[in-house]
Amino acid sequence: MDLEAKKRHLLEHGFCVVPGVLTPAETDEVRARLWRAAEESERLGVPTRQIGLDPNEHNVRVFYLLERDAIFRELIQHPIAIEFVSALLTDDFLVSNFTANIALPGSKSMELHSDQGIVVPEPWLQPWSVNVIWCLNDVDEENGATRYIPGSHRFQTAAEVPEDAPRKTVPFEAPAGSIVVMDGRVWHTSGANVSRSRERALLFGYYSRSFVRQQQNWNASLSPETLEALSPQLRARLGLEPRANVKLGARLRVRPDHGRRPAT
Repeated sequence: MDLEAKKRHLLEHGFCVVPGVLTPAETDEVRARLWRAAEESERLGVPTRQIGLDPNEHNVRVFYLLERDAIFRELIQHPIAIEFVSALLTDDFLVSNFTANIALPGSKSMELHSDQGIVVPEPWLQPWSVNVIWCLNDVDEENGATRYIPGSHRFQTAAEVPEDAPRKTVPFEAPAGSIVVMDGRVWHTSGANVSRSRERALLFGYYSRSFVRQQQNWNASLSPETLEALSPQLRARLGLEPRANVKLGARLRVRPDHGRRPAT
């Protein structure tokens, strides 16, 4: 697979689909551990539905993934994921959050939004955040694939979002084991799962430039035991220690233009 071509697609179109990052066996294992993490959340009194965000009871949300299982601490720093994050954000990034959304049959769509637009005021001239979406099932329109507006990573203000935006969305379709890398400026929503019996389990690794406030306070949300087990590299990427103290890897060849080119 030509990863450089995938990176160019990300920079030009605001997203790319990278298949085969996880093997079928690895995908099954991660999905099983995700359901165990959901059960543990409920046992600890952490709701797996967010009222106001989830349209109905058929969405299962799992927060604090890095605390729940070491496998998620491996995925958030997976070399292929980090390669694409660096291609869009440069090496100056932090892990902002890592959550999951399992859309069960009957789940509905969320409101249309852009992740960067939630945390950074307009105009949005540069990519300052990115989502790496781990597909733990085959994902398609029927079982609730994430829907997006093509080209919306070029929108600089909310006024550019068309009034009929929901009708302009198209689904990200990808096989299980893939990642979908999405520029934080892309306007998107969860799709409705209209299947009879197929779930759609996705993990959302959210990364942002180091000067953007992280969604998660890792000092507060990780236990002392988990904090002690983190590698120096992951601690730096979580913002828990100065990045200058840790070698985070060589810079990549593909770079965004940092917004110098006018949006078209």
